[in-house]
Amino acid sequence: METIIDREEDIIEEFSFFDDWMDKYTHLISLGKELEQMIPENKTSENQIKGCQSQVWLNAKLTENGILFEADSDAIITRGMIALLLRVVQGQKPEKIASYEFNFLEKIGLTTHLSPSRANGLVSMVKQIRLYGVAFQGKTK
Repeated sequence: METIIDREEDIIEEFSFFDDWMDKYTHLISLGKELEQMIPENKTSENQIKGCQSQVWLNAKLTENGILFEADSDAIITRGMIALLLRVVQGQKPEKIASYEFNFLEKIGLTTHLSPSRANGLVSMVKQIRLYGVAFQGKTK
């Protein structure tokens, strides 16, 4: 199985191909378009991430192989950001997700190229993903 570090390295390499941030934003938007549709019934207030300027929903379930996430947003850049985050953690074990630092975000420059409100939203998304990892630790499917 591909590790979090493998996926992180793939993303860093992928983003290194783009020369400027407009190209990186375009790529981020395309990642959001590739994100699977979230089941409408799961777009609940309980699954809404607080602290984001736009609406973002995140749901997770524990399987025997790891945590499976689904997400959506009403903003195209934010949808791309959550798609990027999930690409690294999808299907990984709870303990790996709970302790994961998401260092690739800084390495690709995303943390320095976001508006303050988007940066806060990104922090909220990371925090919620890690909370699912913590919540599912020790539980078996």
